[in-house]
Amino acid sequence: MRVTGVLRILAVLFTLATTWLFVNTYFNRAGMKSVSLRSWLGGRVKPTKGHTVQHKCGNQRPCPANSFAFRITSGAANVVGPSMCFDNVKVLSSIKNNVGRGLNIALVNGSSGQLLKTAAFDMYSGDVQHLLDFLKAISAGTIVLVASYDDPASKLNDEARKLFAELGSSYAAKLAFRDNWVFLGGKGLKNKSPFEQHLKNDKETNKYDGWPELLEMEGCVPKKLE
Repeated sequence: MRVTGVLRILAVLFTLATTWLFVNTYFNRAGMKSVSLRSWLGGRVKPTKGHTVQHKCGNQRPCPANSFAFRITSGAANVVGPSMCFDNVKVLSSIKNNVGRGLNIALVNGSSGQLLKTAAFDMYSGDVQHLLDFLKAISAGTIVLVASYDDPASKLNDEARKLFAELGSSYAAKLAFRDNWVFLGGKGLKNKSPFEQHLKNDKETNKYDGWPELLEMEGCVPKKLE
């Protein structure tokens, strides 16, 4: 077997293990029941001949039972705003007129999938205290979706970064000026979330003039079982 083949197998196994860890600990403090690995992975839906199956949020693969489909797209430079889809509902987008420069956040009920709140926080010239108050008020069992737009980090202080880390983020501590960031975590999560992408602002690799290319992330997040 070629080395590249071995590396691909290892990457798949690592992804499965990380996701299972997330499933097994997700909302543990809120009393989530265990979910079997088989039910989490689920079975693939076979498309009917001549018919293309449309999965929730336009994702490439269907989600198993007892999970929600999601897709998060960051902003593109300071021109195109971010968007979020959760359980086949567009919860945040420029068309809905609920996005803004900085950090865009959607809160979703972890059991029902119902949208609770959306907010945008200007991290270039805004007041970080508004973000701190928002994060501290998140209740246990809430799914948190985050997408950056333009500049997500100039006003981000250590306290805010710590609060994001407590939601499961691995990259909030190193988020910098004009970086791109998409993240899905949860209040009560004991381990790091596998649902996160971070791209640094680097003039050598930036796709746009002064900004990195946009990020897009899709996946399935388990429901919080009562």
